[in-house]
Amino acid sequence: MDTNKFSNRHIGVTTDDDKAAMLKAIGVNSLDELIEQTIPSDIRLTKPLNLPPAMTERKFAEHIAELAGKNKIFTSYIGMGWYDTVCPAPIVRNVFENPAWYTSYTPYQAEISQGRLEALLNFQTVICELTGLPLTNCSLLDEATAAAEAATMFHGTRSRAQAKAGANTLFVDEHVFESTKAVIHTRMEPQGIEVVTGDFKTFEFTDKVFAAIVQYPNGDGEIEDYRAFVEAAHAKDVRVAVAADLMSLVLLTPPGEWGADVVFGSSQRFGIPMFYGGPSAGYFATKDEYKRTIPGRIIGISVDAYNHPAYRLALQTREQHIKREKATSNICTAQALLATMAGFYAVYHGPDGLRDIASRIHAYAGFLAEELEKLGYKQVNKNFFDTLKIALPERVEVKTLREIALECNINLRYFEDGHVGVSLDETTQPKSLAVLLQMFAGVAGKTYAANVDDINRGRYFDEKFVRTSKFMEQELFAKYHTETELMRYIKRLERRDISLAHSMIPLGSCTMKLNAASEMLPLSRPEFQNIHPYAPVDQAAGYIEMIENLSAALIEITGLKGVTLQPNSGAAGEYTGLRIIRSYLESIGQGHRNVVLLPASAHGTNPASAIQCGFTTVTVRCDEKGNVDLADFRAKAEENRDNLAASMITYPSTHGIFETDIKEMCDIVHACGGQLYMDGANMNAQVGLTNPGTIGADVCHLNLHKTFASPHGGGGPGVGPVCVAEHLLPFLPSHPVAFGNSLNTVAAAPYGSAGILPITYGYIRMMGADGLTEATKVAILNANYLAAKLEKDYGIVYNGARGRVGHELILECRTIKEQSGIDESDIAKRLMDFGYHAPTLSFPVHGTLMIEPTESESKHELDRFVEVMQCIRQEIDEVEKGTADKEDNVLKNAPHPEYEVTADEWSHPYPRTKAAFPLEWLHDGKFWVNVARVNNAYGDRNLVPTLCGCCQC
Repeated sequence: MDTNKFSNRHIGVTTDDDKAAMLKAIGVNSLDELIEQTIPSDIRLTKPLNLPPAMTERKFAEHIAELAGKNKIFTSYIGMGWYDTVCPAPIVRNVFENPAWYTSYTPYQAEISQGRLEALLNFQTVICELTGLPLTNCSLLDEATAAAEAATMFHGTRSRAQAKAGANTLFVDEHVFESTKAVIHTRMEPQGIEVVTGDFKTFEFTDKVFAAIVQYPNGDGEIEDYRAFVEAAHAKDVRVAVAADLMSLVLLTPPGEWGADVVFGSSQRFGIPMFYGGPSAGYFATKDEYKRTIPGRIIGISVDAYNHPAYRLALQTREQHIKREKATSNICTAQALLATMAGFYAVYHGPDGLRDIASRIHAYAGFLAEELEKLGYKQVNKNFFDTLKIALPERVEVKTLREIALECNINLRYFEDGHVGVSLDETTQPKSLAVLLQMFAGVAGKTYAANVDDINRGRYFDEKFVRTSKFMEQELFAKYHTETELMRYIKRLERRDISLAHSMIPLGSCTMKLNAASEMLPLSRPEFQNIHPYAPVDQAAGYIEMIENLSAALIEITGLKGVTLQPNSGAAGEYTGLRIIRSYLESIGQGHRNVVLLPASAHGTNPASAIQCGFTTVTVRCDEKGNVDLADFRAKAEENRDNLAASMITYPSTHGIFETDIKEMCDIVHACGGQLYMDGANMNAQVGLTNPGTIGADVCHLNLHKTFASPHGGGGPGVGPVCVAEHLLPFLPSHPVAFGNSLNTVAAAPYGSAGILPITYGYIRMMGADGLTEATKVAILNANYLAAKLEKDYGIVYNGARGRVGHELILECRTIKEQSGIDESDIAKRLMDFGYHAPTLSFPVHGTLMIEPTESESKHELDRFVEVMQCIRQEIDEVEKGTADKEDNVLKNAPHPEYEVTADEWSHPYPRTKAAFPLEWLHDGKFWVNVARVNNAYGDRNLVPTLCGCCQC
């Protein structure tokens, strides 16, 4: 084996002997023969991908270091939603750089996710405590999209009187961040919601207004008193959402205490680097009455089978998949890893530590304001937390100040009206203030020599804004303030989770592949972490070069002509692609087209995204083999010919097969005047062998956390790039601050979560064209190998035209349930006793398990999984034959926690060894769950989304 070849490290099946044994089990003579039987010949690429030669890991390390070196780290006082911060070293080392945390999956399977669930509940507790509201989710994508989610939620929950009166106007204060306003406009317009921007002080509510959004402190840094505004809004049955700086709420009265219905924002300054715009966790808190409509996921406290406390996802668990077009949001992943880090940041500092940080930031801002006044500058903001808006003396020009600031390696904010903004943060030191004051003095023709070492911690806002309520008094926030204690706490939680560091995660449709260390390492470089998204472009030259290189690679891989990297998730990419289509249709006078065809096999977020974009969905049925029913597809396209906007097709389908009629489906849509949207969630089965452009798609979104090696992070971060055909290029998202216009802006930052792009860039550069193509082939090989091994015991629900699955397969469990009473959930829970995460449960077909092994898994690991599944099948047979009790058996009781197996009493009719060690190799490092099967119904009936005030629950 060539040890310098990265693809040999990434791809699990590398030896000829292993490949030969797997191909024999499948019943083919070569890998190429398998591919010929799997992918229709009329869509196969005729030449290899035109990508740069593959790099070794060392060469890539040198290359990415060179790119990083082109970024210039200036001290940025720009603010506007991003602030420099300090991520405590134990969190960097034990969470951010730890594969046990960043390779885990969304915690749908609660029993093997207790660590992450607790960490996310901690985050929720912090958000509720600081905002003064009782309910929150465990993160959203960013502040701007959280604003749009608030507006959508308010619109969807209008009173009957409002709906009857046609209340369809959203008021947004003019001092909300520009990026937030841009995303709101993008999201509201297709839903027919009118957005009115103005001054909250003079705005008058009418019966047409259903909601309002303001910022606290506002976008200029002024702390406004919104109490009277909220009272007036509520008098008219108008709900109010407040964008709030989370750190400021340590000192300021929380909006929940003066009537806000929603408080949202970013938790970035709780220890998350700026990353040129992301990733960082948005937050969203609200009142208990919205618990059924709040977007995203809620972590709740429930009990297990023995009444022990247990954490789980509550209420909204996968609701966008289940409700489809009736979903309240299209959110699939958010920013779980970053929310986890922000939660640990709050745990580490505790309430006193946060007060120290916030009061220091505020005191430094006040000191700077007072000293600038002495130099002839005027502070415009009367009440402020960390941001000054400065009026310059007559003799001082903005141009001169900007030039000198840049010479001092400083970025300031420059308002259109000539004012200058300075936002201080956790990293600001007395010497930083000295440099600022000397710079401002020099521009004004003066000198500055005051002592900045002894700064009083005064207050620079009116007493009416002072927070008087206590927060974070739970025991948790008083226990882990030393590094030793925090390290041990993080490790305790880590041990309660299964991740790729433990075993294969066989989830279909989620592609839990290797996130290579060499791809992850660049994320820890300060040159990528400490760049503000609005920094001058020349300071981000390395980022821009990487983005351009990555964009070119994605364009080549998809066979399309352009790409945006702005969407912060796959679901956000879906929405963006549809928004691009809508803009194009409007530009050619076809804006009336509003119908989207969706196969029944489409990803569950597809219909939700279409509805969010203002379209009407029409479902196309599938035949008994799982293929889209071509006759029904044609008939419904023709039936809606005059109004057909698009069809959204996942390829290979969510049923795990390459449909042979895909090109004809594209032709049908185009003939009827529509656009073909390809959901690229399953691109891991396409790269190097076919692509959306060759097939005939106009738009394709990609999931970097699936095909392109970004870690899932327990439910995010993600990036959802959208690639488009040439005629759609003019409608790619822009950005009001970075690019000067707000066309189709879908994220707060111009390049979305730019900070994790080095992962995908590294994956493509180190794999090269041959490596990427081989990865696709092996992904298909592994899936077909598992299908061949498991078909006899379980049955495969869908096979392609020539009897092959794509890169994933669906196991039939419905017959098993009929014959034994054991269902797919029992099998999923039993897998935990073997140290495995469950496959995808009852999706896309109810009563089944969907498996995707990915190319990263070795034959040894696949065989181990097969052995486990065969063992479980034998246990099912025991129940079916009556040799095991119908109810009290290892499957119905699974998983078996350590406390149960080691208890003095054992009441089950089967031995402990059968429960815990059904296979001999489990004695070597068994993964122990720490809770028994979780009671989902109890957790929904008794929603507890935070730690209580008296204990840690």
